[in-house]
Amino acid sequence: MDFMPILYALLALGALGAVFGLVLDVADKKFAVEVDERVAAVREACAGANCGACGYPGCDGFAAAVVAGEAPVNGCSAGGAKTANAIAAIMGTDAGSAEPRVARVLCQGEVGTAKERYRYDGYKSCQMAAQMVGGPKMCPYSCVGLGDCMDVCKFDAIHIENGIAVIDPDKCTACGMCEKTCPRHVIRVMAKDAKVIVRCQNSDTGRVAREACMKACIGCKRCEKTCQYDAVHVENGFARIDPDKCTRCGECAKNCPCGCITIGG
Repeated sequence: MDFMPILYALLALGALGAVFGLVLDVADKKFAVEVDERVAAVREACAGANCGACGYPGCDGFAAAVVAGEAPVNGCSAGGAKTANAIAAIMGTDAGSAEPRVARVLCQGEVGTAKERYRYDGYKSCQMAAQMVGGPKMCPYSCVGLGDCMDVCKFDAIHIENGIAVIDPDKCTACGMCEKTCPRHVIRVMAKDAKVIVRCQNSDTGRVAREACMKACIGCKRCEKTCQYDAVHVENGFARIDPDKCTRCGECAKNCPCGCITIGG
């Protein structure tokens, strides 16, 4: 048997392999994309929740944006000041003094406080229940209380208690996922030291609002008249507080006949 053709074929394949390997090696060096080591370091410093609160597709996207100068070093709200300082150190800059923020529930429509239109017994979804004849609670501005916000919270900061969402401010990272998920928009991320809060957004007339919930704002303007700092105004049927003017004296809460303004928490 003549082995020469087989030998020639093997040599030819070997030569082609060597040529292709050389071409690939040259191409790899020529078109290689340099990876900034700071990207991995920033990614490691992030909270790792991949919550998207920073405005980028996960922690990887945020890290790349920080190194590219497109995102602020304190953009990871889930990580807070600790993460901001760590990223600032990596980038050789100052994290600044970011104001601590936290999510708040602007509703007190608990079971027995908010009147029910019907007993909901379907799939546990606020989004779905809110579309069924206006939702189970009579107040169309109330917390539905089926836990969509709790399901998206990656920090175990939200629980449903007595038919309403309750947020633990010590666990909340102000990522904003609950705010985006709530179909009624009763959750707001705000400054942590804004402790005087109007926990009602019912813009119906006072009579209609009161019929739906015992703690609804009726727009009586007592809080507005009581405030000596021009920090409270009734707009669109319910009270609003200007955090820049509010001194947290608590007089508005004391004079609210419906108890829809709270202090602390």
